[in-house]
Amino acid sequence: MRVQSIAQAGKSEVPPQYIQPPSDRPNNDAGGKSGGGVDVPVIDLGEDSVREAVGRACRDWGAFQVTNHGVPIRLLDDMRKVGLSFFNECPMKDKLMYACSPDSAAAEGYGSKMLVDSDENHGVLDWRDYFDHHTLPLSRRNPSNWPHYPPNYREVVSQFSDEMNVLAQKLLGIISESLGLPSSSLKDAVGEFYQNITVSYYPPCPQPDLTLGLQSHSDFGALTLLIQDQVPGLEVLKDSHWYPVQPLPEAIVVLVSDQTEIITNGNYRSAVHRAVTNSTGARLSVATFHDPSKTRNISPAAEIVCQSSPARYREVNYGDYMSRWYTKGPEGKRNVDSLLIDP
Repeated sequence: MRVQSIAQAGKSEVPPQYIQPPSDRPNNDAGGKSGGGVDVPVIDLGEDSVREAVGRACRDWGAFQVTNHGVPIRLLDDMRKVGLSFFNECPMKDKLMYACSPDSAAAEGYGSKMLVDSDENHGVLDWRDYFDHHTLPLSRRNPSNWPHYPPNYREVVSQFSDEMNVLAQKLLGIISESLGLPSSSLKDAVGEFYQNITVSYYPPCPQPDLTLGLQSHSDFGALTLLIQDQVPGLEVLKDSHWYPVQPLPEAIVVLVSDQTEIITNGNYRSAVHRAVTNSTGARLSVATFHDPSKTRNISPAAEIVCQSSPARYREVNYGDYMSRWYTKGPEGKRNVDSLLIDP
């Protein structure tokens, strides 16, 4: 049963499979959600000091928001609008026409449960529904697999994919330069982008203090770009405190992911983040994941590794890494830590 249907039933309690253990509940943070009033950095990509600002954010947070990014604001608004229209206006029987396979990891389509059932994961379910789109390389892009409603849905997602691809390449260049490397270093290490776009819908929850819209995790690819609507919910972990990422309608959230941590030899750390729920209104976000191909082997960049700074991470095949994530689940931990040579 979809989470949206559960929410629309109007029950005062959530089903037990959505209740987080006490240690993972959103009100368990001893430091408070505000994190002392410190905000995730907002960086203007047009500023002269952008490399220093991006490097500092990647080192201290693994996350930041960007403005003056070159993506048309109208397209950000359109992407949010078509996503909300699908979830709010399309009848459930039509949405289920696009249901993804529950037995396949990262399957394209409409779903609620991300992980593949296995003996290794018995996790609590997230309070969200989603639609996942395979968008790049173009050989993976088949808009006929995407919603037909609203009528401009497929066109908007295709345009959004292309713009996110350009921005992700630009950001990897800036991140490379912030480390004193050639701008092409990280992109060369990642190789051709395999891009997925996931529209996540978080319905109102009658018991937000017991649930999570998305459990604590770091993304397993190279770089994630995310837009939000006006409803807060995204939080980033820093120094054992959760900090809310304030919704800014013209900004794009950047999340450093695990493969970039490996390539930078831990100079930049992937962002641990989660989504909390609320009882008053639905929330929507659109995450665009930029990953290596499954055949790609990822290791610390040769330009960074030296006698005084030896490799801290073992080489890993990205396909194997991704499969382990989907099978075992994030469990609130950073899977990349399992690759540390000397933890």
